[in-house]
Amino acid sequence: MAKQKTILVTGGAGFVGSHLCRALLGLGHKVICLDDFSTGKAGNIRDLSSNPSFIMIEADVRKLPDDKLPEVEQIYNLACPASPKAYQSDPIKTLMTNVDGTHRVLEFALKTKAAVVQASTSEIYGSPLEHPQKESYWGNVNPVGIRSCYDEGKRAAETLCTDFAKKHKLQIKIARIFNTYGPNMDKDDGRVVSNFIVQALLGKDLTIFGDGSQTRSFQYVDDLVAGLIALMESGLLIALPLNLGNPGEFTIDQLADLVLKLLPESKSKKIRLDLPQDDPVRRCPDISQAKRILNWQPRVPLKDGLVKTINYFKTIVL
Repeated sequence: MAKQKTILVTGGAGFVGSHLCRALLGLGHKVICLDDFSTGKAGNIRDLSSNPSFIMIEADVRKLPDDKLPEVEQIYNLACPASPKAYQSDPIKTLMTNVDGTHRVLEFALKTKAAVVQASTSEIYGSPLEHPQKESYWGNVNPVGIRSCYDEGKRAAETLCTDFAKKHKLQIKIARIFNTYGPNMDKDDGRVVSNFIVQALLGKDLTIFGDGSQTRSFQYVDDLVAGLIALMESGLLIALPLNLGNPGEFTIDQLADLVLKLLPESKSKKIRLDLPQDDPVRRCPDISQAKRILNWQPRVPLKDGLVKTINYFKTIVL
């Protein structure tokens, strides 16, 4: 087994963060989970609380409590609401979590000489004019739209990471995360996978925004966690952004049909509503760099991941 490390996961009680904490503990590491529970859930990490290698600290990343934290060797900065419903509910907090919060994390990393993986997002590409999206693409982002607090916040966080890496020679890696789904998603998350599954389980109509032809590339959470850990453990020494996503592209209509197929007892139908402002029409990652540098690629097919996610939602919805 590799040498035990002390690792800080900000946003560790969230959807992705809770899976990451569990995986790191499984690898024999000591994990410090920091979360303010604004979107994270205590239930996501309840099973970890008895593990002597797990420490939970309730705090806002914008006020990172340096005095309560031991020296760490690695930091995964995941602290930020990721669903449009959550991040639009308090857009100023969302923006400043990305800016002030990331700045605090980087200052702490400088103090403790820790390597950092920064959770960025495919949203930095905005409504892309390039398809599929490569890391070299600068994006097509509306700086004053309803999604801007998240999109521009994550772009600013990438700039901070890049400048800290250059100025202070810190080991910082940036993960541009594409649409991810799986257990521990909030049933009221507002993202399309959880929306469709919960609606189908409750017999409600599946709400499709737009004509359903817009595409997404859905990544199961276990694949993302494997990619994040591979990125952290890689020999990359500069803040080079890498796409972490599943290049399998599906229309929203196809996703709705697959959910209904996997829940044949559901009486739900599909209905169509207006497409929200700045909602991307196509989204698909080019992961050639992650495959080459990390020897990583997603392994869970959409159908298999949806079955696991449906089984999870059955336990909290029905």
